[in-house]
Amino acid sequence: MTPCCRFLKGKKQTAARRLALALGCLLCVLPVTAQRRHHDPLTGPEVEKIREAGIDPWLRIKLYTEFVNDHVNKLADLAKRTPSVQRDRKMDATLQDISSLMDELGSNLDQYGDRKADLRPGLKLLTKDSERWLTTLRGISKAPIFELSLEDATDVGKDISDQAAEMLKKQTEYFKLHKDQRWQERVEPKD
Repeated sequence: MTPCCRFLKGKKQTAARRLALALGCLLCVLPVTAQRRHHDPLTGPEVEKIREAGIDPWLRIKLYTEFVNDHVNKLADLAKRTPSVQRDRKMDATLQDISSLMDELGSNLDQYGDRKADLRPGLKLLTKDSERWLTTLRGISKAPIFELSLEDATDVGKDISDQAAEMLKKQTEYFKLHKDQRWQERVEPKD
């Protein structure tokens, strides 16, 4: 092999190494940027309240209902402002937070409903508030930036509203028959 070929071969290997190193760095950076994009809709104090509630089903439902109320109120305030790109982005982020919180609320309902925990006080509050959420969401004028987020939040809100109403009906019937289990947090269901 001539010295010129060795030199070119060395350049190609160096370029290949640089490309491999650049790709490796890129692969290391991607998870970090993905982590930065993850957003928790709850503030630190709200997370602490959820932790303190532990497995108390009534309190957890009450807290999540309050948190969704706060976000829906924020959304309603944003909707009153003059339309702008920045306002629409804030609305999109708030709608995503609302969907996320309602999803978490639905998961809690599923978990505690399966245990036959008495959720009736929280369900009454949730049933009333979820109707107001839907009214607010349906009253918002769509914009391209947040159209999908609005549809998603409205769908999740409808699911939560239906789930809460159905659970309240079933629990009212169940606890009429099983009066000894009223107000318990966790019960092994009877037939």
